Amino acid sequence: MNKQVNPNSFLRTIIVISTFGGLLFGYDTGVINGALPYMSESLHLNSFTEGIVASSLLIGAAIGSVFGGRLSDHYGRRKNILYLGVLFFFATLGCTLAPNLTVMVIFRFLLGLAVGGASVTVLTYLAEISPAESRGRMVTQNELMIVTGQLLAFVCNAILGNTMGDHPHVWRYMLVIAAFPAILLFLGMLIMPESPRWLVSKRKNEEALVVLRKIRKEDQAKSELREIQTAFDEEAESKKPIFNDFIAVPWLRRILFLGIGIGAVQQITGVNSIMYYGTQILRDAGFETKAALIGNIANGAISVIATLVGIWLLGRVGRRPLLLGGLIGTTTTLLLIGIFPIIFEGSTALPYIVLTLTVTFLAFQQGAISPVTWLLLSEIFPLRLRGIGMGISVFGSWVVNFFVGLTFPIMLDKIGLSSTFFIFVALGLAAITFVKKFLPETQGLTLEQLEHYFRTNNDSDDNKVSSNSKAV
Repeated sequence: MNKQVNPNSFLRTIIVISTFGGLLFGYDTGVINGALPYMSESLHLNSFTEGIVASSLLIGAAIGSVFGGRLSDHYGRRKNILYLGVLFFFATLGCTLAPNLTVMVIFRFLLGLAVGGASVTVLTYLAEISPAESRGRMVTQNELMIVTGQLLAFVCNAILGNTMGDHPHVWRYMLVIAAFPAILLFLGMLIMPESPRWLVSKRKNEEALVVLRKIRKEDQAKSELREIQTAFDEEAESKKPIFNDFIAVPWLRRILFLGIGIGAVQQITGVNSIMYYGTQILRDAGFETKAALIGNIANGAISVIATLVGIWLLGRVGRRPLLLGGLIGTTTTLLLIGIFPIIFEGSTALPYIVLTLTVTFLAFQQGAISPVTWLLLSEIFPLRLRGIGMGISVFGSWVVNFFVGLTFPIMLDKIGLSSTFFIFVALGLAAITFVKKFLPETQGLTLEQLEHYFRTNNDSDDNKVSSNSKAV
């Protein structure tokens, strides 16, 4: 009865189905890139209201990330993803049918709640269901689906923009496509199991063992259940953790500081200025709208390729050096994006130079920074606070993302391309400083070993987490 044919096969199925949440995350954040120029004409938007439309999703995502974490702790990771699939579907239809700016902003906000909830819940689910030795590769499958969703959005935008660009409602066709993966997410999660770690946290140990036997070999399933129970019992013996503990307990305060910082680092590179407004950037550099839509596909394609490379690198390079290398690469590229429009102003080569630089930027961002960011956020929090801890960290990330999304078109309009990117260069230098000073290495450790490390090590041991914790 407990005999398994291939637990790895079932585990791969779980990853594919659950990461449809990441695909929706990517499509819904990327589709605005091509839809906005057409939407601006239809809904009579200016640079400020363009920022409002794009960033309304992001403020919704910030709120959704907090409540998504709390709800996933209460109702379970699987059930929360099911509810998110429903919200994705109806919010997508609302955006598609929006008759004016107000309705569009309302439904973009609701769509953001789903995106934010998915950004926390899917990651938590993947981290808790993956074996320690391949957790990095499996968790970053979600990042691969996010960038695949963005590439899908860019391709659909280019096809529809070049074949139906004269149609006043072409942007509605771009938006409605996201309804289909929302249906697949909901139907797929109906047959997926719950996270074994969440089941143990609810004292459903027998159910947890049943799940582990489907995705591990028999001896591994029993051993892992014992390890999860031990970690949970250690926490249960102490005072029940609450949000205030993140402020009052030093080791939890340290983790929260790291979580918020990691989330912010990913956003202050300015990546989403390119993912949301890449078409406008290329138009400002000299491309026509239809050509910019086609050129933007290169940004999506390199994101997918770079993420695949990043997943490969995660098994061979530590989280910390990979993140530092990525930040140095993105900051250098941003500096060049700021300099070249000044040097080549008016040149016919400028749009191609800018496109080459945005592609290079995304190679560093998606190949190093983004995979490491989402993986670290899924690793560093203890079991009973994982949902709320990730929620707060991702909330901080989305708030930074919101300000980037809101202010970028305004800065582009008021101070120009070069000055806007020089601001991101300064923020990139701040991100490098944060990672170098505060971020520990976490590669090769179980979630329980990481928790033990943070409980027992002081701040001066940041860069020694791996060597110290392997003795656990």
